[in-house]
Amino acid sequence: MIRLSNKKILLCITGGIAAYKTPELTRIFKKSGADVRIIMTQSAKEFVAPLSLQAVSGNQIHYSLLDEKAELGMGHIELAKWADVILIAPCTAESISRLAQGRANDLMSAVILASDADLFIAPAMNVQMWSDKVTQKNVETLSLKNINFIGPDNGEQACGDKGDGRMSQPADIAFAIAQSFSSSYLQGKKIVITAGPTQEAIDPVRYLTNNSSGKMGYALAEAAYLAGANVDLISGPVSIKNFDGVNLHKVITADDMLNTTKKLINNNDIDIFIGCAAVADFKPVDYKNNKIKKTDDDQVSITLTKNPDILKYASDNMTDKIVIGFSAETDNIVENAKLKLKNKNLDMIICNDVSNPEIGFDSDNNEVHLITNHSEQLLTKTSKIKIAKKILQNIEPLIN
Repeated sequence: MIRLSNKKILLCITGGIAAYKTPELTRIFKKSGADVRIIMTQSAKEFVAPLSLQAVSGNQIHYSLLDEKAELGMGHIELAKWADVILIAPCTAESISRLAQGRANDLMSAVILASDADLFIAPAMNVQMWSDKVTQKNVETLSLKNINFIGPDNGEQACGDKGDGRMSQPADIAFAIAQSFSSSYLQGKKIVITAGPTQEAIDPVRYLTNNSSGKMGYALAEAAYLAGANVDLISGPVSIKNFDGVNLHKVITADDMLNTTKKLINNNDIDIFIGCAAVADFKPVDYKNNKIKKTDDDQVSITLTKNPDILKYASDNMTDKIVIGFSAETDNIVENAKLKLKNKNLDMIICNDVSNPEIGFDSDNNEVHLITNHSEQLLTKTSKIKIAKKILQNIEPLIN
């Protein structure tokens, strides 16, 4: 069974007879846990009913670049940013030609040009059209741009001819898309990741915490697992479902997180530690066993003390390994992060502006700076799962 949990797939359907297979393809994606949005070219509507696809996908179908409703809701730029993967199935010879030329005169091609999502093409056409030298030149052009082709298959076609040109079966296409989220560049590596907030109890009903949702840490854990790593995720209290295959360790306080971190990095040959958790900086000195009652006093004083520095502990005890930190800032983003990189002796620090609600706590998107002692790189705003993959790809060269 393929797994596409929470993946955002933009399915683009062009005008070929193989379009009749797309409701089944959509159903497979949905059953595998993906969220599917659909773009149809005008000619595609002649081969498959938009209403059928809307019913199967559970989402509005998009047609026109100049559709006022689409622009007010989810226009081509929003669709481009939304997608984790873009799939054109079926993709006609005409569509391949326009993509090779970089044209943007319809919704599909405009979205593709505006997106940084991986693009997959499932060609479907007559055997002679597929083997035509111009078509093959266009395919070569797209392949050089790292665009991925699924198929075509060999067999009998709707016109009666036999040979290459049939669109691959929906199950095969779905499998190829699922495989695209997996790779092996972290195969066998052991990674510990911390995520989410911590809660520091004041009394039985109150605690200190922050707005961290854990989404970035969980995205890193998922991406690392799909890249072949053995992943231990130490998570503070969040409401996110853990990705199957990731070893989850639930904690509440900073002390809990530190103790679990010690256990994992001291008892295992850990290769990489990523401190993504937003650990509470302080905790109350005295925990009250009973609920603190209101009094006539206008002020209540709670004495705080610093929490343990989990990231510094990892750095001090993993001197020959890779230790990565996160820095959530509201001002002087890069400067503060560079100071933290130096003071904690990290291999890399990743910083972002949590004062910006579009990329801050609880957002599905992020925009971060990757900083080492020798380089600095901005990963522009996109989904946290895409940011996670890019972070791990940048960590890979640090591994001996």
